[in-house]
Formats: sequence, C-alpha cells, structure tokens
Amino acid sequence: MRRMTVVCLAMLGVALCAAAPARQAPQQDFLSGIQPLRDDLPRYRYLVTRLPDLAGQDLLLAHQWLAFTENELGLYSEAVRDFPLKNQPLAGAQLPVPPEWEAVDAVEAIAAQAAGRRIVMVNEAHHDAHTRLLTLALLPRLRRLGFTHFAAEALDERDEGLMRRGYPVAASGSEYLHEPVYGEIVREAVRLGYTVVPYEAGGGSPQSREDGQARNLYRRALAGDPKARLFVHGGYAHIDKAAGRLGATVKPMGLLLRELSGSDPLCIDQVDLREEEPASEAAARREIEASLRKSRMLDMLTLGTERHRPAKDYYAQLISAYHPNRPVVFRRRDGQAFWSARPQAYDANVVLPPANEAISDYSRGPVRVELDGKGYPMLPPASRGRRPPWLALGGLRVPVPVDSHACKAGVPCLVEARYANESAEAVAADRYLFLEAGADNTLYLRSGAYRLRTVDIDGRVLAERALDVAPGVH
Repeated sequence: MRRMTVVCLAMLGVALCAAAPARQAPQQDFLSGIQPLRDDLPRYRYLVTRLPDLAGQDLLLAHQWLAFTENELGLYSEAVRDFPLKNQPLAGAQLPVPPEWEAVDAVEAIAAQAAGRRIVMVNEAHHDAHTRLLTLALLPRLRRLGFTHFAAEALDERDEGLMRRGYPVAASGSEYLHEPVYGEIVREAVRLGYTVVPYEAGGGSPQSREDGQARNLYRRALAGDPKARLFVHGGYAHIDKAAGRLGATVKPMGLLLRELSGSDPLCIDQVDLREEEPASEAAARREIEASLRKSRMLDMLTLGTERHRPAKDYYAQLISAYHPNRPVVFRRRDGQAFWSARPQAYDANVVLPPANEAISDYSRGPVRVELDGKGYPMLPPASRGRRPPWLALGGLRVPVPVDSHACKAGVPCLVEARYANESAEAVAADRYLFLEAGADNTLYLRSGAYRLRTVDIDGRVLAERALDVAPGVH
C-alpha cells in the first residue's frame, strides 16, 4: 500500500507534493487509516465514510483512491467519472487531421514497430482498466516476435510461486492487481511463456523510485543476455524517455533504462488523450449539485471536473474527426512516421474508442450508501448503470447476468466470479459491486467453469455456487 501512495502523490505532479506540508497532519491521518487496508471492500468503506470529513488536497487524494478502488471492484465507468484526471501541458499541440494523418490499428502498428526493438513500453492510467486492453492484445504478438520477458509495475517480487502457479493472487502485488483485467494480463503472460518480472522499487524520493525501477528491469531481464527482449507495462509517465511529466528534474524510468541498456525503447502513451466526462453533460451536472451541496460530494465534483479540466478536450476532437472503433495510432499519410504529442518523451499516442454512452448520469439524484447505520450520499451509477462493452475483450468473454438478490444484509455487496481451477485467493475473473438493492447487471466471462460468490461489505460470504459459461451470449 505504501507503493500505491507514492504513485498517487507523484502522478498529480509537483503542486500537490508542494502543498502537502501545510496539511501534513490531516493527510497523515487519512493515509495512516487507509494504508493497513489490503482488501478492497474495507478500503471502499473507509473512503466513503471519510470523504465527508475531508477538504482540499486531502479530499483530492481520497477521491483518487476512491477511483482506484472502484476500478478494482468492477465499477469502471464510475472510476473514470470520479477522478477525471487530465494531463495539462498539451496546450498548443498540433493534433493530427485526416488530410495529413490516418488512424491505423494500434496493435498492428506497434507490433510492426516493435520488430526492430529490444524494449517496448506501454503505460496505463491506474484507475482506468480500459488502458489495459492494449497490453493484453500485444502480449501474443510480441511473444511471436521473440520477446522473452514481461514486466508489470503492480507485481511484487515476493510472489515466488507465480510462474509455477500460473495466475496472480491477492498477495501477488499492489491493489491495482486486484482488478480482473490486470489479472488476465498476468495469466496470459505466464501462459505464453514469458518470464514475468516484477520491477517496482521503493525509495524516499520520486527520483529514487525511478532509479530503482530502471535498475530492476535491467538486472532482472536484460543484463547478461543479449538475446533477451523486454515488454513493460507501466504507469503514467514512468515510461517516458525525457523529463517533464514527473517534474522538470526527475529522470523517468524509461530514460534511465535506455541509458543502462544502450537500447532505445519503443514507448507508447495511452494517458495523455483519454475519455472523460463530455462538456455536454456540464449542465446536467449542475442540476444535481443542489442536492449534494450540503455534503462533501459537491467539493469532489468541483475538484474532479473543474480543476483538472483543460481548456480543450483534445480526445473529443480526435474522436469527432476519426470515429475509431478500436485502439488507433496516427500515421502520416506520406510515410511511416507516427504522431506523438510529446515526441521527446514517447513515440506514439494511442487513442481508445469511447467506452461509455455517457460516463456520468446526472438525470437522477444521488444514491445513499448505508454503512455502519449511517447514509452517505454518492453520485448515481455512471453510464446509466451499464458496464462498458469493452469488457467483452473483443469477443473473448460473454455477458452473464447477475443480480443483488443474494445481498441479504443489504448493499453494498460484491458479486464476483473466480475460475474453478484456481484458489480462493486468485484474482477474480470479473466482479461488480452493487450499490442499490434489487439491481441487476452483467459480468463478462470466458467460456468455462467458475465459482460465483456474493460477499457483503464486511467480507462475509453470503452465497456461493458453481457456474458454467458456454460460448455465446447468455
């Protein structure tokens, strides 16, 4: 959990770190309460019950943790809505336009570019599992090209049984790994025969963390083996080949690994241009603010959707111009050059297709989450309660209806499916946290045998049964 805290502070940039000393006591109080909570449900409860007491930077930090936790509990659209982080310094970027640039399949283009590289790096936004699909699709392509090692930031070096076991468990790494798509990435890497490499590093400063990550990758994958080739799945700006996004003086891991290895990595960014709440929903958002004005949720809305919203939504402009239905990169029509918003830092931007009909749904009032005998107002389910269709993983998984009827002690309660041939500690194949009684929704699962389990907010198992999923739509 200490690692996760470092990531939270660093990704928000120098401003949050500089502001921390003035609020040291409240922030330390918040962090000291959440750090011991290794399980997702207790962490969700802690966040919801603490949010009304927080303000300023403490509230912003808690809001970010809430998005991480929602992502890990299968509330994907809610996570994107509840922490709409955008990187600011894209002002003045010259976006690709159709007469000069074409949108091409990202997986095909990256695989073609990777053929002559020893190192490929792809980043993710930790609270947006949609940014994990590209890595899942690239794993078999890069393996066929001769890549030998796969490294994931979330993994912990202490899980020595991962390669033998074949799947991650709750203790295999940081809380990010509890999210089901991340679990699928690790399973696929092991299945394909990669040597899976944990590379996270601690340290007392942002620079020491970057130094440690680069050293771990070099020593554990590349040193002493000129034939080794490395595929890295990292977070945010750690993959960059130039300073800037982590602070003007911080040399990112990607730059340091290039220096250590003598090999120029192919670095692919997915976080600079991401789907966020569209401006068209701003009026609807204002309508719900009145009912939230007496709670800290209003402050959360303001922090999330105003302070971190740049003047222009470059993602929306590209979607309007190109209408992609798959992950794309932009290639110049007169050659093989790919468009990068930050060409010194990374080689290409991937733009994902929109995942939601509407990330936010302010057409109804807030819901009340009952915890410990008290009701807490929360925003209503995002995207009109529908889970994003990308969860089908391009047809690898099918929708399976689930409901909250087994939530005998009330909501919130969690419904999750685990592969029948894996242990009870395995990362779930899919999961969804119900916040409203009498609701139904959908899990997305590959064909096969599962254990379907319903768990209340205290971690008590309310129901468990076998589930067989056949190919096709259920």
